Amino acid sequence: MPFWRGLLLVVLCAAPLAGSAPRGRVLPHDAYVWQRHWTPALTEALRDSAPLVRAWRVLVAQADGNGHLQPVSVDWSAIDGPAVLVVRLDGRLTPATLETIPSQIDALLRAHTGPIAGLEIDHDCGTGSLPAYARLLASVRQRIDPTIPLSITALPTWLASPNLTALLASVTEAVLQVHAVQNPRAGLFDPAQARRWADAMARRTGKPFRLALPAYGVRVTWGTDGRMLAVESERPLLAGGEESRELMASPADVAALLRDLQRDPPDRLVGIVWFRLPTEADSRAWSPATWRAVVRGDRPPPDARPVVRPSDTPGTADLLLANDGDLDAPLPRSVALPPGCAIADGVNGYAFDGGGHLRLRQAGLLRAHHRLAVGWMRCEPETPHAGP
Repeated sequence: MPFWRGLLLVVLCAAPLAGSAPRGRVLPHDAYVWQRHWTPALTEALRDSAPLVRAWRVLVAQADGNGHLQPVSVDWSAIDGPAVLVVRLDGRLTPATLETIPSQIDALLRAHTGPIAGLEIDHDCGTGSLPAYARLLASVRQRIDPTIPLSITALPTWLASPNLTALLASVTEAVLQVHAVQNPRAGLFDPAQARRWADAMARRTGKPFRLALPAYGVRVTWGTDGRMLAVESERPLLAGGEESRELMASPADVAALLRDLQRDPPDRLVGIVWFRLPTEADSRAWSPATWRAVVRGDRPPPDARPVVRPSDTPGTADLLLANDGDLDAPLPRSVALPPGCAIADGVNGYAFDGGGHLRLRQAGLLRAHHRLAVGWMRCEPETPHAGP
């Protein structure tokens, strides 16, 4: 896991499917259910998205600082379809605190009363800790029911490690995370880099693997010394800081990579896993309709359109963006001001460049049938046109 993912609490997981994906095949889709509060919006999202999802990846426990698994309350009645049970282990846990994890996981699975499609262990350890992680996985594999597939999350930084083969020896498959794995100043997701990592994973292992794609955004805050203070995702955080920035995975970028993977999948790529299942109440994720459209292979909508609205201040006007469609629309990188409007300022992520445009400073989406104020402008009175 990335150095900043511990704050974000991103979890990835995998479910069983042996073999390699044939060229040009449509890849099946799984989705992570990472929410700790089972709200009506989550239940609705699970119901509406079930026809598109091969398996749900459900967070069931997370280790505390002492290595004790803390269960997550799950409404299993809302889950329709196969469920992979996900256990998250923080990468900062020491080998000593991990010693009891295999027995705790075995007890957790034995206590589960429903069917189990697989077990996912999400341990965001550093590359130097891979040998110890491999030993933990071997112990888990020996303890749990041998019919339960075992999978893990894999990080791009592990691809260069000679210990990767030993790490994967005990697992059925892995999920390669290609979002939120670089310095956040570089953005949340790079489709070209994601493809390179997927190809590298295919070269490094003979095991089936899935690719984790993002459907969310985050707000990153840095302190005065340049250190990252917080990553805010589903829930707001009370973090100060000198600088903050909104990051958002673009549906168009993710959809383009998905089309490329479906057209020419790397060897042994067997599916896609989405983080995280969007809900109508999640303001830092795509809308559920947009996510489902990308999964279906629909083309993302065009950018939101600018709208000028008279202001209450004489001589000025407000500039808005409008999305009249049924899916999220990308915020345009720049918005041109009308001729004669030389004084302006931007809001909500836009800033005036002094040259007739409002420029977008942070990524974002505009929900369907919504409007967003992006700035104001002062324009010269229209000059009457001369007659013929």
